[in-house]
Formats: sequence, structure tokens, C-alpha cells
Amino acid sequence: MSATEDASSPSPCIRMVQNVSRSTKSVLMKYLKFVGPGLMVSVAYMDPGNYSTAVDAGATNRFALLFVILLSNIIAIFLQSLCIKLGTVTGLDLSRACRKYLPRWLNWTLYVCAEAAIIATDVAEVIGSAVALNILIKVPLPAGVAITVVDVLFVMIAYKPGSSSMRFVRFFELAVAALVLGVCVCFCIQLAFLPRIPVREIFRGFAPSKEMFQNNGIYIAASVLGATVMPHSLFLGSGLVQPRLLEYDEQNGNYSKLASVEVASDVSSAVNLSKDEKLDQGYLNYKPSMSAIRYALKYSISELTITLFTFALFVNSAILIISGATLYGSPEAAGADLYTIHALLSRTLAPVVGTIFMLALLLSGQSAGIVCTIAGQIVSEGHINWKLKPWKRRIATRMISIVPCLAISLSVGRPALSRTLNASQVVLSLLLPFLTAPLIYFTCKKSIMRVEEPASNAERRSDIENGEKSVIDMSNNWVTSVIAFAVWLFISVLNVYAIVQLGLSKGDIN
Repeated sequence: MSATEDASSPSPCIRMVQNVSRSTKSVLMKYLKFVGPGLMVSVAYMDPGNYSTAVDAGATNRFALLFVILLSNIIAIFLQSLCIKLGTVTGLDLSRACRKYLPRWLNWTLYVCAEAAIIATDVAEVIGSAVALNILIKVPLPAGVAITVVDVLFVMIAYKPGSSSMRFVRFFELAVAALVLGVCVCFCIQLAFLPRIPVREIFRGFAPSKEMFQNNGIYIAASVLGATVMPHSLFLGSGLVQPRLLEYDEQNGNYSKLASVEVASDVSSAVNLSKDEKLDQGYLNYKPSMSAIRYALKYSISELTITLFTFALFVNSAILIISGATLYGSPEAAGADLYTIHALLSRTLAPVVGTIFMLALLLSGQSAGIVCTIAGQIVSEGHINWKLKPWKRRIATRMISIVPCLAISLSVGRPALSRTLNASQVVLSLLLPFLTAPLIYFTCKKSIMRVEEPASNAERRSDIENGEKSVIDMSNNWVTSVIAFAVWLFISVLNVYAIVQLGLSKGDIN
């Protein structure tokens, strides 16, 4: 090589920097393709139920229960990672896996539990949205409860047959992302108005302490856990990963929509199906290839973890910090609700702060309502193969949740609505062990979490001659299995402890 060439060629250090830059850019661009599902799932962890429980936690225990929010977020990330693993490896969401692998009676039992969880979630969204409308534009509570069904119109307009379409999925992801961003901006503004609090005092709340057990803290912790690790999010998380897997397999020639239509025609020849219905049937039978699994699994889990550890943890912590800074130690702390914290924020900080808090609540309620619709659709189609357009599904679910909310708002009013909101989160916590058990079982079972190993032509010929197939075991290793069982046991014990403590406190009052 000549001296001129040596001088013009980059040095090894520069080449290394260029390689790292190209590699980083490639990883970042690939990661951006997976941004979306984590935002959709994160909405389940910042709905009106979270507001109520976090306000209660801050009012009674100040910052001590920040540890419970952090722990709940970690548990949520772990369980959602199992959901992503199940959906990626098997191509099935949690509901369809229950119908395929569990006895019929157990599948129906879990379906009832899942529907109860969705209705409890919807009750929280109805109440939260109604309270926000009542405060922001002075709509009477009963009218606000009735108006909350308006988000059905959004789902009705947006919905297109064949939800496996990436265009449909990304449309909803962008809409929900805009609402989540709006919620975060609202809380950034509110935190800026708070009086100066020692940072050490706040961060101390993220560590366990004896203060957590004071003032009925375990019961509140159970409701925080139920509001954070929401059962319907498990079905949502396991059902959002398939479209990107499908897109990858289509682009790489591993899956054909045309072939899926032909298969659906053969399987359902006795049934008069439309092309869209055949396409959906083929999509439901889709199983990701090993290359698609390797492509998607790591990035899907990374995107979810980053999103939940930023947006969801920030919003839940911000609610508790605002409540703890303004409500704790004040006469209003006893029986604190959303009305109380709005009045206190408006009086002690600025009227705009209380208004922004309610605006964030309204945005959360609407985004959570949309996401709950999708989760409900996954549950009904997966468990019992009941196909219903999301807007019809939304009306059915909302009607069930609106009736008790209307009755309460008309007969008792504001105090009972607040107690109903908190009780709905405890119901979610009680249902959580029943709905996490099948998720842990499926991801630990080797016969379910098996994927065919891609082999070279020589290896494939050898396998065929021996009558064997090369497979990869994607089930949980023993460490993950132990952690999963420990999480399930912790949730169950916390629920039992909370129920006992609640019974004892009621007995003391009487």
C-alpha cells in the first residue's frame, strides 16, 4: 500500500468509531420499529384506578408506599415479559392459549374471571372520567357517567376488519401514545408547582420501611398492586406482539396471507365465510417462525421494559408524590378522594394545577377505555371464540359498568363513587392470582413452548430419515420459574393478608 493510500485511509480508531456508530444506528432503527405495544400496555398502569389508589396511598402514608409502586412496576414488567414470550413463541395470546390447552371448564372459569376484571377496570374508567367531567365542565355526575360511552364513537370510526393489519395497530398505537404523552406533560407541570421537598425524603419512599404497614397500609398496597398489575393487561400484552411477527414472516417469505385464506377455506369449507373472515381464521392459525421469534423477542421485551420504567412508573409515582406533598397530615387526608386532591391543589398551589390534574385524569380514562376495548375483544374471541366488533363490545361492557355507577351516583353520590373506585382495584388484585397462574403454567411447559429449529439441508435430510424434528425449548428456565412462582405466591399472600386486615379493622370500628 502506498503512502498516499495510508494517509487517505481512516485510522483504526476512526474505523472503530464508524462501526460502533453504524451498529448503534442499526439497533436504534430496529428498536423504533417495536415502539408501540409498550405504550399500549402502559396505559393499563395509569388509568383512573391508579389515581384513586395512589392518592389514598399518599394521603395516608405520604411517600412510604412509593416502594409498593416500584415493586408493582417490577412485577408488571416480569409478567408482561412472560406475556410477550408466550405470544411470540406460540403465536397465541393468553386467552387463545387457555382455550387450546386447558380443560373446557377451566377455560370458562378463567373467562368469567377475565370478564370480571375487564368490568372492574371499566368501572374505574367510568367513575374517573365522570369525576373529571364533573369538575372540568360542571357536568352532573349521572350525566358524566352516561357521557363516558362516547369513546365508543372513536373505536367505531377507527375499527377496520382484520385487526392483524399493521396499519390498524399503528393507528391505535399513535393515538394512545398521544394521550400518554399528554398525561406525562400534565404531571410535569404539576410537579413544577409543588413546594420544595427534600429529594432524599422522596427517594427514601422507594425503599421498604415500617411506615408502609401503618394506617391500613397493606390493604392500600393490595389496591395499588391491583391498579398497577391489571389483569386485562396480561391478555393485551400477549396479543400485541403477533402483528410485528407476522409482518416479518410475510416480508421474508415465511408466511403468506393468500395461503392462509386457502387453508381457512379448506378448514371451514362447510361454512360460508367472507374473505376477511377467512383471512382472520388463517391469522389465528399463524405460528411464528424461529427467525421471527429471534428477531422480535429481545426488542419487544426491551421496549416494554423501557416504557413501563419511564412513563408508567413516572405517572404513578407523580400521583403519589403530589398527594403526599399536599394531603398528608392535613384534615382532608382522611377519606381523601379525587375531589379532595383537586380542591387542595387548586387552593394551596394554583387553580390551574387542580385543572391540569383533572385533565390528566380525563386523558387517562379515555386512553384506558380504548385499550380496555381491545383487551376485551382479545378475551372474548380467545376464550369462547365470540366475535364481536369492538364498538359493540365496548357498548356491552360499558352498559354493564354504567348501571351500578349510575345507581350509586343517583342515590348516594360522590362518597360512594370514591369507595367504589377503590373497591374495583381490590377486586382486580383478588383476580390477579387466578389469571397469572395459566400464564406461568404455559411459559413453563416444554410441550407448549417448543419451536422447530431451522436446519441446513443436510441436517434436515438426516432428521427426515430418522423420523425426527429439531426443536428448541423456549420454556422458562428454573430460575425464571422460581421467580414466577414467588411472584404468584407474593400476590396471593398479599391479598389474603389485606382481606384479613380489612376484616379486623371493620371489627374494631364496630
